Order: sequence, then structure tokens, then C-alpha cells
Amino acid sequence: MHSIKKEYTVIELFAGAGGLALGLEKAGLKCLALNEINHWAAETLRTNRPNWNVIEGDIKNVSFPELFGKADVVAGGFPCQAFSYAGKKLGFQDARGTLFYEFARIVNETKPAICIGENVRGLLSHDKGKTLRGMISILDEIGYRVLEPQVLKAIYYGTPQKRERLVIVGIRKDIDANFHYPAPNFNEVFVLRDALKKGRLYDTDVPKAPGAKYPNRKKEILALVPPGGYWRNLPSDIQKEYMLQSFYLTGGKTGIARRISWDEPSLTLTCSPAQKQTERCHPEETRPFTVREYARIQTFPDDWGFCGSMNEQYKQIGNAVPVNLGKAIGNSIIDFLKRKDGNKLSVKKVTVESRQYLPLAF
Repeated sequence: MHSIKKEYTVIELFAGAGGLALGLEKAGLKCLALNEINHWAAETLRTNRPNWNVIEGDIKNVSFPELFGKADVVAGGFPCQAFSYAGKKLGFQDARGTLFYEFARIVNETKPAICIGENVRGLLSHDKGKTLRGMISILDEIGYRVLEPQVLKAIYYGTPQKRERLVIVGIRKDIDANFHYPAPNFNEVFVLRDALKKGRLYDTDVPKAPGAKYPNRKKEILALVPPGGYWRNLPSDIQKEYMLQSFYLTGGKTGIARRISWDEPSLTLTCSPAQKQTERCHPEETRPFTVREYARIQTFPDDWGFCGSMNEQYKQIGNAVPVNLGKAIGNSIIDFLKRKDGNKLSVKKVTVESRQYLPLAF
């Protein structure tokens, strides 16, 4: 019978404020190292988890040779960038200069059993699908079998928010085991009330916290919008005043002057809570959600603090993977790792052009 490891490990890239990393930790994965370029996001990680090995800096200058064969998982939400194609099939070297190349470089350098990339749903159609096909061909070239990417809807994974993330899974080709995406729970959908009030998700009402404010005229206008409503619920003359030229354009524009109701999941949070195109107004008070309310909608625990200015904190939270979605992904990863062949497998590293990197600090 194959032995099963008691502790599984992950390297987290593009870690941000730690939504995915915290979710993976809650599922039982140990973070060996995390990389993040944004100083305040890195401070957030260090402040909340002093034991985590947070490497702040540009991923292009970071390398993990000491972790070859030691990490079970490499995970990260690399930004979506177009590639320059050198031929009909995109190769590893063709992707140089993109952040996905750096993701693939570290996967190739450490050879985990599985790699997990997450991105916006728009990656499916980015550059008519060529960007995603290029990523898959690169992972194939460095020795990974890529599953059909799937869009996971956070509302079916314990998150009171209509957020979607595209997940890309690569399994090292010498491993004879399949990964199963986490099954959605259609029977338990959380709503804004669950995020901000004591109940199914949290033991207390949301703590008081600072938050952005609307200008006076905008506040007067949004005060006329009922919970669950948006700009079309305004009187026609105010619709034209508020929408300006957008009033005459086609499309629903349902995020404009939008007030979330208690009994619906929040719309996807953005990096700024008061942008005109993507407003998320509190259901009762005419104001944007506070920083702590933002964090709860992303299922961060109340003791997870955020560093930097208020705008920086909103940005960190808005960019995060919901913690509960991260945990669901982590549970599937651990299920895969427990089922994979426990025999020691030889792994071969694909040669990559030599470069100078910052040393890995422990």
C-alpha cells in the first residue's frame, strides 16, 4: 500500500492579500513560500502570518531552486497578458516577458505534483482564446497534463458574492491520478445578510470599520435607489443627470447606481467601492461598503487585517480570491494528493536559459 504524506505544501505566487493562500491553509496545505510584488499586500501577509516566508519583490527576480521536489503545489493568480507568437504553437521561450512565463518557470524549476492557476473569466476569450491555448501548450511542454479549465462561481462555494474565477490545473505527467474540481453546492447560497450580520457565516455582526464616502450630490441620488435597484429606479430627469451620455447608450449598465439588497449575494467587488460603473451601495445606509464589509463579502475572517491606506486596502480585498473558494480548491488539491501514487517518482527538469535571481531567504 502506498504511503500518504501527512503534510502537503504549496508555493504561492502573486499572493496579494492572501485570499487563496489562507483558503489553502484552511484546507490543510502548508505555505513554504509566498511571493508578492506590492509592498502593502506583502505587509498584510507578514502581519497576519509572521511564520509565512513572504518574499517581497518582482517575480522576475525570484527563484526557488532549494524547493525542487519539495513543494506539492505551485499556485497563483498571474495577470492576463497577450503573448507574441513565434510560430503556430506557442513555446516556453516565446512567452518570455509575460508573468505567465514566470509562473511556468517556477513550476518547471520546482516540479510540484500539481500546479493551479487562477484568473478572470475573460481569459477564456482573451485574444480569441489564443492566450489560454498558449498557456496550456507551455505547461504541456514543461511536463504537465492540463485539465479542461473551469469557471468556478463563488456563490456555490460558501461566498456571498457573484464572483467567478477561471481555474487552470496542470498535473505532472508521470502521476497517474486525476484532479476533481470542487463540486458546487447549489443548495446553500449565502447572501449579503450572511456576510454582514450574525448568522450562518459569522458569529457576530460585522465590526465597525472605516470606509469610503460618496460626494453629497451622489449620496442624494443614491438615496432614491431601493435595495436591489439601480439607475433605472431613479426618476427620469435624475437618470439623465446621473448617466449623462451613457443614458443614450444600449446595454443594461446594471452596476451603475446599484444598491445591493440584504437577500441577494453581492455583485463582484472591485478595487474601488465607489466607481460609477460598478457601485456597490449598502442596502440601508447610503454609502459604499466599509473595508471590513468588503473583507467579509470575500469571506476573510475578522482578525485578518489589511495594511496600507484605505484605498490600498480596498484594492487588496477587491483583487483577492474569496477565502472560502480558496478552501474548496484546497480540499480538492488535498484529495488529489492523497489519491495519487505514493511511490517516489523521478522528476526531470526541463532546461531553461540561465538567469540571475535573488536568493531564497528562510
